[in-house]
Parts: sequence; structure tokens; C-alpha cells
Amino acid sequence: MMISRGKRGVGWVVALVAFSAVVPAFGQTSSTGESGGAALPPSQPSEIDARARSAIEKGLRYLARSQNRDGSWRTNGSTGGYPTAMTALSGLALLASGSTPTEGPYARNVSAALTFILKSARPDGLIAQLEEESQCMHGHGFALLFLAQCYGMEEDPRRQAQIRQALQRGVELTGRSQSPAGGWLYTPDANRDEGSVTVTQVQGMRAARNAGIAVPKRVVDRAMQYLIDSANPDGGIRYQVSDNGPSRPAITAAAVVCYYNAGQYDDPHAVKAMKFCDETLSARGALGARSFGHYFYAHLYLAQAVYLSGEAKWKPYFDDMRERLIQMQAPDGWWDGDHVGETYGTAVALLILQLPYKNLPIMQR
Repeated sequence: MMISRGKRGVGWVVALVAFSAVVPAFGQTSSTGESGGAALPPSQPSEIDARARSAIEKGLRYLARSQNRDGSWRTNGSTGGYPTAMTALSGLALLASGSTPTEGPYARNVSAALTFILKSARPDGLIAQLEEESQCMHGHGFALLFLAQCYGMEEDPRRQAQIRQALQRGVELTGRSQSPAGGWLYTPDANRDEGSVTVTQVQGMRAARNAGIAVPKRVVDRAMQYLIDSANPDGGIRYQVSDNGPSRPAITAAAVVCYYNAGQYDDPHAVKAMKFCDETLSARGALGARSFGHYFYAHLYLAQAVYLSGEAKWKPYFDDMRERLIQMQAPDGWWDGDHVGETYGTAVALLILQLPYKNLPIMQR
């Protein structure tokens, strides 16, 4: 069940108050069959209206009750379980609500997710459940991101030390796995690369660095150069640096986030890539990316890019996206994401809807 423990800590950013009911976790349901939730803060961002608050709460409750007893989540889609990636993304969605590993109504869920990710951290630095994840580098990157966000919120010194060790080893594994071209592919030993895995490593390393973990500058510089080298004349990023394929809107949005996370808002490559996103994704509003596939993936990154761009772009985009996500939500609180499944879709939708809460350091303006 969800619990609130102790007094508020530094990481407990959003003061969630008043419990309407006890919310089950780890696959359990209440005696009434309904999961209650914590009341949201009395002061809400203006763009989070009552319908959005309801959608967020239903989504959070869905994640809480669908968590496995070992703290993990797995996709129920057709692509395999991917427990590391699904747990990291779901944990991030709960952190985005304001809960931390030690405080808030979803603290128990976040703490259990953190335990699972720490247990998945291998001595060589890879964070993965290899018996289930033959293609593990996406999950490794998301795990770095989740651990880095938890690091400053965890209050137990022993757990802090475990997080720091997992982050440092994980960053070192990422560095050792970088291809000659500067990117990453699906496994640490691939010695090849493609854009979507590369951006997860870049954002994970950036978050780790922001948390005080040593990240080799050369590794980051080579990764950013990989994105530059992967750009087409229209500003979009293609799937691999070595091919001559078309620009991929979703990967381009993710690349923009990498530039912005590094503070490179005015970099000519970032400006050109964002212009490509404006023309291919943002201009179509919430329906953008439908014709390109990977809808949830594209908007996970496009939402961050637009949010970091400032209020002028953010308000019209979010107003449209908020309504679209509310319409797409199932009555039980989940979203089905890109045929990957309900866990993935729900985690991504919640990350988008909760950006205005500003609870994840890596996603703050």
C-alpha cells in the first residue's frame, strides 16, 4: 500500500495532503476494488486543470497497484518484459508526482523500484536483468536517469552510497561501451550505434553529472558530436550516423532535449533540430507523430523540448496534448503506449502531464 512516512524531506517537493483512501501496491486491490489516492496540492500549476488532475491520479494509482512484489514493472505488450526500462520509467513517473523514496503517498512504491534497480546493477556497471533483456542499453540509460533523480532525495546514507556506486559504475560502463562513432547500440558490446539508444545514454550521463557523479567530458563530447554527425540538411536526426536515411522526428526531439539539458539552447544544431520538430511534430499539435509512429516516445521528448523552450511554445502545445492524453486514457487509468504496453504508455503519459510540477531536476527549466 502507499504510505507517508515521517516529516517532509528536502526531496518532497510537492506537499501532497489528505489521503482519500489507502492505495494498494504491488498488484493488490482494496476491498472495494477501487484504489484511492492522495489529494493533490492546494496550489496547482495553472495548466493542470481538474480533468488533468483526475487523469494523473488515476494513472498514478494504476502504476501503484500494478507494481510487482519485487518492486519492478514489466511491459505487457508484444516486445518483451524489459523490467529495467519499465521500472525506471514508472519510478520516474511517481517521482514526478512529488513522492520520493522516503516521503509522500507513493514513497513505498518508489523505494521498492529503487531497490529493484539497485539489485539489477551488476559489478561491471551494467544495470539490467540479462535473463530477460537481451537488448539492455535503453534500460541502462533510463536506470541512470532514475538513480540520479533519486540520489538527492534518498535520506538513508547507506542507500545513498549504493546509489552513488551504481551511478559511478553505470557511467563507466556507458563510457566503455561507446562506439568508435560516439554512439551506442542495444548491447554494451555492440561496438555500433543508433540514435535512440544514444540519447538515453546522454541524458542518463547528464543527470548523473548533475547529481555530482564524475562523467568523462570526452565521452559526452563524442556523443554530442554523434548527434551533430547524424543530422540531415533539414535539421532532423537520422536513425544511424552511418546511413543516409530520412530524418526521424522522435529521435530529433530527443536530441533537442540532450542539447537543452546541456544548456545549449542557442547552439545552431539545436536551433535547427528544434525547427524541424516545430515543422513536423509541434505544428500538428497532439496528433503530431501519429504518421511517424512511436507516438508516446516522440512526445516524451518533444514535451520536454517544448517545455524547456519557454512558455510561448509550451502553453499551446500542452493545452492540446493534455486534452489528447485525457481522451486516450482507459477508465482504469492506463494508457497503451506504442504497442509496448500499458506500463510504458502510463509512465510516459504521466511524465508529460506532470512536467508543470517541476519535481524532476533533469526536466526543469
